[in-house]
Amino acid sequence: MPVALPSLKSLARQAIPRLLEAVVIPLALFYTALAAFGLNGALATVLAWAYGSLAWRRLLGRPLSASMILATIAITIRVALTAWSGNTIIYFLQPELGTICFSMVFLASVRLHRPLVGKLIGEYVRLPQAVMAHEHIRRCFVQLTLLWALVLLANATLSIWLLLSATLGTYLLIRPITVALISVLAFTCSVTLFLRALRHLGLQTRTDHTH
Repeated sequence: MPVALPSLKSLARQAIPRLLEAVVIPLALFYTALAAFGLNGALATVLAWAYGSLAWRRLLGRPLSASMILATIAITIRVALTAWSGNTIIYFLQPELGTICFSMVFLASVRLHRPLVGKLIGEYVRLPQAVMAHEHIRRCFVQLTLLWALVLLANATLSIWLLLSATLGTYLLIRPITVALISVLAFTCSVTLFLRALRHLGLQTRTDHTH
């Protein structure tokens, strides 16, 4: 049987709403409220969006995932530390430090011989256990895990440099574009390497539009 890969359309359908809800809208709200009401107003706006999103899901009867609850806790801590310090830079610095820690988790998973990319791919692509355990596929997972560890580290380093050396407006303009370009290139490279590894084993692939 050919290996079923999710289509780009299905991946986008899952990723875009999450990206808008968790990143784009909070960032736009923060910057707009910062210009209109100052730092405390911006922090209150972002916090209201985070808890309002949870309340809205509850009203609609939608389940609250563990990742959403953890993200809300994280934004609460982020807002509290920023309000305590009174420094806008702290608000944007915290997630970059978290990204660096996440890149270290990727590196540690390679050291522990449990490359994290393998687990992430397993959530979207159904592969037989024999294929997942194959040496060539495991080597591919290691390479991809190292790649994304470097991508996360590069994105965080660049973001911190912009945050500390440029104006806030420049940071908010350049950082999303640069991070998106690096991530798209890394994603394209990852898909290419993964498909090459599957074909090396003689496996056929097909696109699953119902994923």
